[in-house]
Order: sequence, then structure tokens, then C-alpha cells
Amino acid sequence: MTTLTNDMKDFFKNDLAYIATVDEQGTPDIGPKMSLRVLDDQHLIYNEMTAKQTLRNIQANGKAIVAVADLPTMKGYRFAGSAKVYTDGEYFDNALEWAKQGHPAPKAAVVITIEKIWTLDAGPKAGELYTE
Repeated sequence: MTTLTNDMKDFFKNDLAYIATVDEQGTPDIGPKMSLRVLDDQHLIYNEMTAKQTLRNIQANGKAIVAVADLPTMKGYRFAGSAKVYTDGEYFDNALEWAKQGHPAPKAAVVITIEKIWTLDAGPKAGELYTE
């Protein structure tokens, strides 16, 4: 597990994050998650509102990668880790509370434990594994 910096956290406040998963046959899937946000220094959370392919993929293998980037500065990060689905308890309550801001009610909350981070910066640092 690795720790998010304040710079990394800021990307989730200002930019749209995308999540990538794979199904049981290894077919990739990617899509935006407008509810994806920082839970704490080692975890991301999002509200699963459709309960479709991304959720099925996570339930099948528990793997996810999240990418978030800022086009004007051409900087960003890619976060890989294990993902777990919650339909009750503390994390689901977090999702319900977030939804009160005018968003659809979640069908589940998904928490991603961050295990690796790479840069998405343009230029020579592109794709480098982030180390503290």
C-alpha cells in the first residue's frame, strides 16, 4: 500500500477520473466515475450507480486502475490496487451521504486500496512508478 500526496488528492477535486477493470476473460473495460474521490491517504472510493460491467469485473477479480489527469498542465497519475464492493456498513453510508449532494442513490460503494502509483506526466517522467 502507498500513500497519496496532497497533489494527488487535488486531482480528484478538479479533474474527472477514469476506472479500468478487466472481466474474467481478460477483456478490458474503462469508464469515467464522476463520484470517484479520496477516502483517506491509502484509499479511493466511488459510488457505483449502475451496477453494470465495472462492478461485475470488480466482483470477479477485485482489480482496478484509476487514471486522473489535467489536460492543461499535462500531468496526472495512475493508481492501481485491489477493489472491494460494499452494500452496507461504513463505506456504503459514506456513499449515501455523498449522494445527498444531488446525485443518484448508490447501489454500492467501491473502495480501492492503492498499491501502486505511476505518473501520467507528459515527457521524460511519463509512466514512471511513483516512489516517495
